[in-house]
Amino acid sequence: MGRSRSSLSRPLSLRALNRATLARQHLLSRAKAKPVAVIERLAGLQAQVAWPPFVGLWSRLERFERESLLAALRQREVVRATAMRGMLHLLSVRDYARLRPSLQPGLTKGMLGILRDRAAGIDVPTVVKLGKKLFAKPAAFDAVRGKLAAEFPALDERAMGFVVRMQVPLWQVPDDSRWGFPKAADFVFSTVALHADDSPHELVRRYLAAFGPATPQDMQTWSGLPGLKPVFESMRDGLVSFRDDRGRELFDLPDSPRPTEDADAPVRLLPDFDNLVLGHDDRRRIVADEHKKALVTKNLQVAATFLVDGFVAGTWKIDRSKKKTAKLALAPFGSVPARAKKALLAEAEALLQFTEPEGTQLSVAI
Repeated sequence: MGRSRSSLSRPLSLRALNRATLARQHLLSRAKAKPVAVIERLAGLQAQVAWPPFVGLWSRLERFERESLLAALRQREVVRATAMRGMLHLLSVRDYARLRPSLQPGLTKGMLGILRDRAAGIDVPTVVKLGKKLFAKPAAFDAVRGKLAAEFPALDERAMGFVVRMQVPLWQVPDDSRWGFPKAADFVFSTVALHADDSPHELVRRYLAAFGPATPQDMQTWSGLPGLKPVFESMRDGLVSFRDDRGRELFDLPDSPRPTEDADAPVRLLPDFDNLVLGHDDRRRIVADEHKKALVTKNLQVAATFLVDGFVAGTWKIDRSKKKTAKLALAPFGSVPARAKKALLAEAEALLQFTEPEGTQLSVAI
């Protein structure tokens, strides 16, 4: 009797998975690269809120300056658009053209799952066609929803707006705000030609390069795409496989970095909604199960976190209650070793200077 595939796969411990993921996320050592290159290596950065990607890049890049990302946004090298899980992400314009078509099945599934009965009576192709026309020039969603309601008064205005958001390739228009986008930014219909190939194979490779080794279910959680197991199986000959401590088969690209589990992992501060804590179904490689609930608030906000020895060890936030005064408060889940605490405070102070360049009274507390 032949051995099962899982028995032929080399085992990887949680620490080994942790180090492999951190290496790809540029969190073992900061990268010497431009923001566009790193955003592509990470297969995008979640940007549901405008400022977290700046912090995410600060933690991953040597000498990152806010203006370098703002310039890339203004020059359309990077765009802020609906992507994985129907959430706003920063993507290079090249990746937007390549990957947006393969994400559409997940966006459609998510749209139908959220709207349910509210989608009744909506002629999706007709609404999509009108949406493209209305966003031919930069426009806010409130204004577009109003025009949709005027055209189809018997239908749910917000449901039609959501159909457009999930079906029409749009990106947000940056302005001169500190973080590139005001709270209510305009959107515009994509001016780039999307790739004709909508298969998910390239997206699988990009995901594994940024988050592997991983299971199909891990990628489904990250991407919002359903039914990826057959896709992974069809790509098996070009991948390598491992198994985790629960016996699950993990896939990876043959040449991706997999450091030893004792590789040094410096303290790092990650922003709200960071890719690292949202990239897997089984997130134990990054955060212990007992701490997962502490990362998500009742209104589904994902907290900013910090890493000690490569794992999420607590959360942090900045209080800006007074003008030019800011305090970064670190909230550990437990005790932090003295050496790590010293490094953590130094990293937090440096981050605060980055986020509050005009602040005159800056402090860090733990």
